[in-house]
Amino acid sequence: MEIKVLGTGCKKCKQLEELVKEVVKETKVDAEVIKVTDIKAIVEAGIMLTPGLMIDGKVKFTGKVPSKADLVKMITENISK
Repeated sequence: MEIKVLGTGCKKCKQLEELVKEVVKETKVDAEVIKVTDIKAIVEAGIMLTPGLMIDGKVKFTGKVPSKADLVKMITENISK
């Protein structure tokens, strides 16, 4: 699984990156967490509000940091897909 955290480095972007890493570690999901900070790449991905989260190439949300429970659900729902 490939998880991308898209954002330029703001407080929420950093918070989301740390939360994603924490959830991946706790759930023992085999995932590569990639931080994308390039503005052009972020826009090309369709992210207009940061932070954004993509799982296996699909945008899951933008513009906020979800709760840990919501993030666990998003990540674990994508394990078998």
